[in-house]
Amino acid sequence: MREISVFTLKDKLENNESFILLDVREKPELDICALEDAMHIPMMSIPSMLSELDKKTPIVAMCHTGVRSSQACLYLMQHGYDVVNLQGGIDAWAKEIDPRLKQY
Repeated sequence: MREISVFTLKDKLENNESFILLDVREKPELDICALEDAMHIPMMSIPSMLSELDKKTPIVAMCHTGVRSSQACLYLMQHGYDVVNLQGGIDAWAKEIDPRLKQY
């Protein structure tokens, strides 16, 4: 499985690259902190919401630390999606990119 760093994600966002930032965390986690450009589909809901994701658009999957999103990546890859995992998840983003985000 391919992974990218939070620094690479920051560059992608700043360069307005075309991709889906998929946050697979649960609603209570999103209430603590979230990235505004992310599409939110809880990991367990992905199988029933595959039609919401465009196979032609690359996906960067994220969660709290990268563990759940790596599982989501494996599932999406098996279904033909172009997906990469965000190393360290939103935890790494808050530590390395935006310390204003609340950590948990």
